[in-house]
Amino acid sequence: MNNINSLYELWRKNATLDADLVEELSAIEGNEDEILDRFYKCLEFGTGGLRGVIGAGTNRMNIYTVGQATQGLADYLNEAFEEPSVVIGHDSRIKSDVFAREAAGVLAANGIKVYFFPMLVPTPMVSFAVRRLGCSSGIVITASHNPSKYNGYKCYDAKGYQMTDEAAARTLEYIKQKDIFEDVKRMSFDDALAEDKVDFIEQWLFNEFYDNVGEQLFDKDICADSGLKLIYSPLNGTGNKPVRTMLSRLGLEDVRIVKEQEKPDGNFPTCPFPNPEITQVFECAIKMTEEFPADLLLATDPDCDRVGIAVRTNGEYKLMTGNEVGVMLTEYFLSRRKALGTLPEKPVIIKSFVTTDLIESVAAKYGAEVCNTLTGFKYIGELITELENKGEADRFVVGMEESYGYLAGSYARDKDAVFGAAAIVEMAAYYKSIGKNLYEVMEDIYAEHGMYLNTLINIGFEGASGMEKMKNIMDGFRNDPPKTIGGLEVEVVSDYLTSVTRTVATGEESAITLPKSNVLQYKLPGGSSAIIRPSGTEPKIKIYVTATAATREEAQVLTDKISADMKSLMNA
Repeated sequence: MNNINSLYELWRKNATLDADLVEELSAIEGNEDEILDRFYKCLEFGTGGLRGVIGAGTNRMNIYTVGQATQGLADYLNEAFEEPSVVIGHDSRIKSDVFAREAAGVLAANGIKVYFFPMLVPTPMVSFAVRRLGCSSGIVITASHNPSKYNGYKCYDAKGYQMTDEAAARTLEYIKQKDIFEDVKRMSFDDALAEDKVDFIEQWLFNEFYDNVGEQLFDKDICADSGLKLIYSPLNGTGNKPVRTMLSRLGLEDVRIVKEQEKPDGNFPTCPFPNPEITQVFECAIKMTEEFPADLLLATDPDCDRVGIAVRTNGEYKLMTGNEVGVMLTEYFLSRRKALGTLPEKPVIIKSFVTTDLIESVAAKYGAEVCNTLTGFKYIGELITELENKGEADRFVVGMEESYGYLAGSYARDKDAVFGAAAIVEMAAYYKSIGKNLYEVMEDIYAEHGMYLNTLINIGFEGASGMEKMKNIMDGFRNDPPKTIGGLEVEVVSDYLTSVTRTVATGEESAITLPKSNVLQYKLPGGSSAIIRPSGTEPKIKIYVTATAATREEAQVLTDKISADMKSLMNA
């Protein structure tokens, strides 16, 4: 604790550029628990950049941790590129604009050209801008769908997807070499702008982004003619203008916006967890349906890379999962492109391996290949790039993650809720034109392919002890894998950290060809499974449960059994 107290005193002496930090450091004087939590470690810089609670200390998001990370990035870029340049964007979170300007000033002081979005923008727009402007890297200040106390620093490489392991490791080496107070080069944002080291991104790039999103759709007139009624919420984030721009381009007129969640507000006053997979975020929209019975409720997360929906059916609103929306988009894109004669000879669907296998059954009907990747949209982006490099980008139809992320086309390399929102609305309009809502469409798919019930369990671990507990739990599962889960025998155990899959009955082992990752998968009879992994961005362990059965009721019973067993094993 003595070393941590010394670090605390160092920060009290030197962290004077932000009055909020000065006040916070003063307020926790003598409180060892609060000091420990802020200084027991440094925020880890990885392929996703940084993410943490906003505040003072090495384990917090503040202008000093942002500055140190940006200095490391600048050193890496100046080593790797002759004339590096960086795109910077930010969301609506607390201090996002402050951190974005800090990063721009550090890069400018290191001789790196910055292209700066003059307003808050969706994360995928930064991915697009990196590619369109030919930049070496991109930075987005965002913590996606985390609670308001969090912020983050997401890094892209020159191809427009999240930084690779190699580049992140090299950047981290530079970060570790830099004293957080003494070694960070800084200049003010205004000075950098005046000296032409920072340029604001102009409207033409926004227009090109919207054009590219529009090119992935099929029929503009279907929305205008369908009579579809929509309620949309940007959840106080970046989606408001971009999503509404695309809805306008689609000709959809019967749109209402959730007023309490319309304007940017990093406190997220109506939804402490601004995540479109949580029912609570739709409460304000559902209240609006008393006067405006919308067919579809739509919500995008604060940085607008995820989109969730609720569908009106039989007078009530059903929240659709990310898996279900991914399945429906697969069916819609493949069937519509086949009908329009635009389906390529060897179509490709790309999904994360934790996304439902029902997609494989749907894709097989159209002769489409399904490529599975690790969790993280950068892996989907890498496969899109591989297809592009082989001159086969047209084979890519749509990509998805179960966590409400979707993309079509090759204009970006990250999930895009501007595209996702537009595609879902067009899909809903099309099916309405033939007398169906999206809930009924999903039920038809289940009837054709079988019931796949997917459930995500999140278990949080806060503080210094939480990280150690997460490690011990993963080690326990790895060293002593369960023999049964939910009353079913475990048939196959896959360890993505050791890259080994083992068939339990025979002991036969085979290699996993995906990159190493701290993930364990347990396959059960009939296509059911349980997957466990620590989150890459939050202090939590995620458990993905899949239950397959003939009916929804049978699948729910099995889901409950598997879930209960996994939770019990977590506490063993």
